[in-house]
Amino acid sequence: MRRVMIAGAAVFALLAPALLVASPASAVGWLDDPVPPPNDRIVIDVVTVLGNGCPAGTAAVAVSPDNTAFTVTYSNYLAQVGVGSRPTDFRKNCQLNVAVHVPAGFTYAIAKADYRGFASLATGATATQSARYYFQGMSQTAFVNHPFRGPFEDNWFASDQTDIASLVYHPCGAMRNLNINTELRVSAGTSNTATTTSFLSMDSTDGSIQTVYHFNWQHCPRR
Repeated sequence: MRRVMIAGAAVFALLAPALLVASPASAVGWLDDPVPPPNDRIVIDVVTVLGNGCPAGTAAVAVSPDNTAFTVTYSNYLAQVGVGSRPTDFRKNCQLNVAVHVPAGFTYAIAKADYRGFASLATGATATQSARYYFQGMSQTAFVNHPFRGPFEDNWFASDQTDIASLVYHPCGAMRNLNINTELRVSAGTSNTATTTSFLSMDSTDGSIQTVYHFNWQHCPRR
């Protein structure tokens, strides 16, 4: 029987208050319901991709046709310990810096993030997937962790979500790139690293795993 590990039903709410503390007034969360996404095309430019979890050419970004989400596809994002591992393989990270070009009069917030991957954890081993999100020039948030524990060998899914009142929107009229910093970490714990290998990945042997970030939209105030 296949097992799918699910983590983090609402932990994304922890991120937004940390952003609000040091954010300018133009970045506060709206209390209104989100508006429908703009009809015009959205363009996302990947400015930088840095980290040992996403070597050059192994991460790609695409916008959904309905302008409600964007997807990051990884093809070489894996942390591991045990047989065949190097000492530095226990932790992998990837920081994406993206410029989101939206139609005039609109602004956006990241309302939800869905992560998928595969884990193979020996008995006694543990792992975490973590992420933080912030606009350029604003205070960075602390990592929010999704824990996993062996024995486990199957697909995993983690979702971060916040309510409307806590969303942090891109400042209207400003040019602030969005930073997404993710991390995979594996600990051997009490497992036998001489005979076993434990790993956590956001990739797969048959292609790639897609991480989806969902937009909420608002109209910018008229000047």
